[in-house]
Amino acid sequence: MSADAATITVVVDSVRHQRVTGFGAAACWGLMAPIEDVNIIKLLYGEDSPVGLNIMRMEISPNLIGNVTVPWDTPYDWHGYLPVVKEAKARGAIIFGTPWSPPGEYKTNGTPQGGNSEAQGYQRGELKASSYSSFFPWLNTFLAYMKKNDAAVDIVSLQNEPDWWVDYSGCLYTPQQLHDLVKKYASRLDRKTYNVRLMNAEPLGFNPEYSDIMLDDPETAKHIDIIAGHIYGHEPLGNMAKAAKKALAQGKEVWMTEHSVNPRGDADGTVDLPTWHEEILFAEEVNECLLAGGSAYVYWYMLAHWSFVGSGDKTIQPGNDYGKLLRRGYVMSHFSKNLPGSTRLDTKASVIVGTNSAFQTSAYIKGDSLIVMAIDTTANAHKLRVHLPYEVTSGEWILSTEEAVCRRSDIEMTEPAKVVMLDLPARSINTYIFKINRVESGVDEIKSDCEMKPVDDALYDMQGRRMNSGASLRQGIYIKNGKKIYIK
Repeated sequence: MSADAATITVVVDSVRHQRVTGFGAAACWGLMAPIEDVNIIKLLYGEDSPVGLNIMRMEISPNLIGNVTVPWDTPYDWHGYLPVVKEAKARGAIIFGTPWSPPGEYKTNGTPQGGNSEAQGYQRGELKASSYSSFFPWLNTFLAYMKKNDAAVDIVSLQNEPDWWVDYSGCLYTPQQLHDLVKKYASRLDRKTYNVRLMNAEPLGFNPEYSDIMLDDPETAKHIDIIAGHIYGHEPLGNMAKAAKKALAQGKEVWMTEHSVNPRGDADGTVDLPTWHEEILFAEEVNECLLAGGSAYVYWYMLAHWSFVGSGDKTIQPGNDYGKLLRRGYVMSHFSKNLPGSTRLDTKASVIVGTNSAFQTSAYIKGDSLIVMAIDTTANAHKLRVHLPYEVTSGEWILSTEEAVCRRSDIEMTEPAKVVMLDLPARSINTYIFKINRVESGVDEIKSDCEMKPVDDALYDMQGRRMNSGASLRQGIYIKNGKKIYIK
């Protein structure tokens, strides 16, 4: 790097923001069919995988029972997801299910389809008022089926994109309709039996109206654990950040649960693998969701030429081999291998940090580690001067550029320091992991019968999974308030 490279200064503060739960993708591909190849899950999930995902999204298909043959035939029924859910759970994943539509019997148009086509009569598909009382018992039926088949689901969502009228499986709700559904009937969700949490509906562009109406009423807020949404047409630092502000004030988690970037074309042979610039923009999007207050980032398909694992479709540039880990998977690993279980720290930079800005950064604390993310989209290398809130003794640098991804090297330090000077190559994605200089190990010992407190003071295992209040805990290391603790 040139000796006269411009210097960017980042100041990391000890002020703490949201806890990071994790990262994931939807277990579907092709025409939204469930992935049945468990080798894809082995490649993406678990601490020993190259990517380290820990959240899986699945569709709750519009059936009244699990094993049915019409109208959603194999593998679109609930049982189609059993192999991959079991594999992901064995690797420590959090599983959440989302209905694109409740059963057709419950809807105004009599079908799971959304109704937005001539063939469907342009009839808006909504949940019938007479079916409100059946909605949560239907979710209980799904949860019972999955649990019985050793594929228990941890979270259920109210609805995928309730504000988007479609001609495929879909159901429209206004914010008021969802509010009424939850207020009157969410108590019918059998949380205790299935150890499940409830996610608010996931609007297309993270419209805050869908979460605000729930959070403004204590009678609905008490039922909602996670506020969620997608970012199609709306950058994370816009609607998502607005929705997150109110949610975080009430101790709710905020998840971005679907987005995709599909470069150039749709037909086989006209599509292409993402360019390196597009990979950097993807990394910035993940970073922006965290800056917006997100605890989780969940991508759309996990198996596609624009995703983490190759689908086998023909692309202009070679490399989309089926089952091959693609470059975007390695880019995601900068976040998914290092941040689950951490808490985001406040940062300030000497340059503008915002939507698709030339430089982005964020910082986190996890046990005795300080983690700094830095993304440079420019053609020029920089020096990065980082002011840390705690003295550090050593560090590791994970670097991805167009030439190679996830290269690891030690950060040379001759003595403990609170200010470090780092290299920031051009067009690069960087993760700097520092070890805090603590007098002791940073592992505090507490009794196993410790009092469980609200979401922001909860206990998590080392894979980022939240331990439920009253659960029997095994001996070992956990994370509480950003610090490691040992439970006997």
